Amino acid sequence: MNVDGAEDGGWELDPEDDAQAAVETVGRQLKLWREAAGLRPAEFAAAVGYGENLIYKIERGVRIPRPEFLEKADEVLGAGGKVAAMKKDVEQARYPKKVRDLTRWEAETVELGSYENHNLHGLLQTEEYARSLFEMRRPAWSPDKVDREVAARVTRRSIFDRMPAPALTFVQEEVTLRRPLGGRMVLRAQLERLLEMGKLRNVEIQVMPTDREDHAGMGGRIQVLKFGDGSVVGHSEGQFGSRPVSHPKEIQILELRYGIIRAQALTPRESLAFIEKVLGET
Repeated sequence: MNVDGAEDGGWELDPEDDAQAAVETVGRQLKLWREAAGLRPAEFAAAVGYGENLIYKIERGVRIPRPEFLEKADEVLGAGGKVAAMKKDVEQARYPKKVRDLTRWEAETVELGSYENHNLHGLLQTEEYARSLFEMRRPAWSPDKVDREVAARVTRRSIFDRMPAPALTFVQEEVTLRRPLGGRMVLRAQLERLLEMGKLRNVEIQVMPTDREDHAGMGGRIQVLKFGDGSVVGHSEGQFGSRPVSHPKEIQILELRYGIIRAQALTPRESLAFIEKVLGET
């Protein structure tokens, strides 16, 4: 049982998030169920094993209830699965809006290309590597925010299970394979995952060696996503104000840069051999 006031039964909600309406609706429904059962907030909190403060916040729609909280609440209120069913209403709200948008794009893309220069692409990251990245943010993020971001990153892996499978290409700077973010064991597990991903028929991973004298990626990371209807969305940290772009002229520039970057990097076969070599040295 959680101590009084504990809030690990829910996630923080950004008041400007467009998912607020759904969270508020779930909160009102939960309150109606609680009142119909004749339970005061303190009694309900004791019964479900969470703090009374959390109950107030969830019912006001300022905190997102976790699935396990709703399951326990359903049991305590004798709701016959009706409260637990509300998990679907808040399932997406648990992830930050920018992540929901990115996940939606990735779910619809037929081709994704990415060049990364600081850390590994999110789709390639192990859970431990991702958590290490979020935990080293400055100013420091709250444990709650770290958990939400990690959960969001892990759920994006569903792109690898899609059929038909999208074409995924990644170019990684050599330093992203060598920097021991999270420690040596986290890095080893991460490199092993890269080798697994690189063997998938729809995935190509390339390494950009540090010793290259000519490099088209000095303007920063690039990502280009292509969809079945022929539309394209791109993003570059060093161009267009770091905003997503879709105008043909802007996309043409990003595709030109990304194409040259891929040509300058090691081939996919050479890259897997390079990753194996780094793993042996780690």
